[in-house]
Amino acid sequence: MSDASNYYGPVVNMHGGRENIGINYGTAGGPARDTELGAAVEELTRLLGELRRHLSPEQERTVDEALPELVPDRTALRRNGLVLASVAQIAAAVGAVGQPVADAVGRLLGLLAQ
Repeated sequence: MSDASNYYGPVVNMHGGRENIGINYGTAGGPARDTELGAAVEELTRLLGELRRHLSPEQERTVDEALPELVPDRTALRRNGLVLASVAQIAAAVGAVGQPVADAVGRLLGLLAQ
């Protein structure tokens, strides 16, 4: 057995230079995609506000915890995939009234997959 550790993920080696910032994952999609992402996050946030009156107190608490995580940033949304899963689960649990939220989560996931 070896004592070596395996690391799976990006590796950045920078030698010299000035004002190096590392890897920027947030703008790889370009301005048009970022605008779409922002619109999708805004729509989901609006729909969650409309859905609140149909939620149990526990579901409402979960939505309250999810809202700060819903930001138009690809890296943050990908990292917080459980937040979107929780929102989708709540939308499914409330039935037909939650369908617009489930659809909005689907659109957002589609944008993140691009």
